Amino acid sequence: MKVKTRQTIKAYLFMAPAIIMIVVFVFVPILDSLPLMFFDYSVLGKTKFIGFNNFIQAFCDSEFRISILNSVLFVAVVPVIQILSILLAILVNKKLRGIAIFRTLFYIPVITSMVAVSIMWGFLFDPSGLINTALLDAGLIKTPIGFLSDGKTAMLSIMFITIWQGLGYYMMLYLAGLQSVPKELEEASIVDGANSWQTLTKIKMPLLKPYIWFCSLNSIISAVGVFDVVYVLTKGGPDDATLVINYYSYVKAFSDFEFGYSAAIGAVQAVITSILSIVIFAYGKRGGGMTYSE
Repeated sequence: MKVKTRQTIKAYLFMAPAIIMIVVFVFVPILDSLPLMFFDYSVLGKTKFIGFNNFIQAFCDSEFRISILNSVLFVAVVPVIQILSILLAILVNKKLRGIAIFRTLFYIPVITSMVAVSIMWGFLFDPSGLINTALLDAGLIKTPIGFLSDGKTAMLSIMFITIWQGLGYYMMLYLAGLQSVPKELEEASIVDGANSWQTLTKIKMPLLKPYIWFCSLNSIISAVGVFDVVYVLTKGGPDDATLVINYYSYVKAFSDFEFGYSAAIGAVQAVITSILSIVIFAYGKRGGGMTYSE
């Protein structure tokens, strides 16, 4: 047996446990849910085939339309988190004393459970929490702000928590990209008289395009599928201000026991995610995913 073949077999054996778990807990449930979208399936009633009625019901459902709009609106966090991550990566890429500690601190929220993060920010955003107390003591506000109870600020607060929690993850990816930039290119640009800004925009940013493409794609998928922070803090409220499609699908399945309708909502979510992903792929094909050498 060739060495390359043995290495390939070993690699698949190491991946086998993870692959088995993904197949059992991700792909099998997805395949099982596909027929459900065409049935009126409920544990409380009789199952019957209804064709596309679940989809018709969905687009006639005002709450479902609101959840779609909120999910698309949530995608607005993508450019914000990517820009901030790039700036942060540039900052921590500098050779400063103790910079490794700062990198670790920025990454801690990433490895912290989103449920724990949500609970923590729930205390901070509380009307009697630290943020309102600090603002009141500073005289910046006269009455506490209902960050999570006011429809005007609830979605923005959820977006902020998502950005805060994911910033370190994308920062590390961009940091890896910056550190892969050949030193020869930077030195050559300096010799040619380029300043730090020109080196960044003309050398480093073009080389970061594959990373930007990959991170943006991941970020969009995560934004459309946001669930845990909404579930923990707002339950889609107030007045459906934070009702996103993933949470609405959950409510229909496990609160209203309309599993067929929930499966149809999930299918629509998959289509929305695919459309947004195709846009990112199109950007990459036009040059967003090309390296500097290309």
